[in-house]
Amino acid sequence: MADAAAGALQNAAPRLVLASGSIARRSLLEAAGLSFDVHVPNVDERGIKQVTRANHGTADDAAMALAGVKASSYQDADVVVIGCDQILVCGGKWFDKPADMAAARAQLVELRGKPHVLHTALVCSRGGQRLFRHLAKPQLKMRNFSGPFLDEYLAAEGEAVLSSVGAYRLEGLGTHLFESVEGEQSAIMGLPMHALLGFLRQCGVVKA
Repeated sequence: MADAAAGALQNAAPRLVLASGSIARRSLLEAAGLSFDVHVPNVDERGIKQVTRANHGTADDAAMALAGVKASSYQDADVVVIGCDQILVCGGKWFDKPADMAAARAQLVELRGKPHVLHTALVCSRGGQRLFRHLAKPQLKMRNFSGPFLDEYLAAEGEAVLSSVGAYRLEGLGTHLFESVEGEQSAIMGLPMHALLGFLRQCGVVKA
């Protein structure tokens, strides 16, 4: 749940659920003063991505499919559920969250000096019915940072980088990695807040 100040701009019903264990997404909702519960869905993300690619689907398709499954994982007619997912694509390659610090370093070396896109999908549902979907595609370019800088960055950030598909937190020390950034900050963090708040006003969760 958000803190005691949450809910001032929010109606009592319908209730709101975030179908994600992401700390970054939770912090975005809390910063917007929203009151919500958290439900962490059990989703075979790798399997859904594999099926999407086998069917010649795009990263947009995969991100939207994953967000939809997460939004449908909690079904209650009195609850609006927020499902999100994000896929990083660089040079046609899809990236997953790094499994460990060695993988994070290898991933950042591969992204260094190159542009990449964060395919960020948002789906909202109520009672299992999908009511809203949105796709944002922020574009970022990493600078050609040195090996010693990368080592110091990873030492300072630690395992926090493992929670991000890009092995960086743009809202933190990760900002030092970039040459340019185009797109909404919240979409880069995994939840396009402007689109979400517009929908929540429309469906009566947030006061207009």
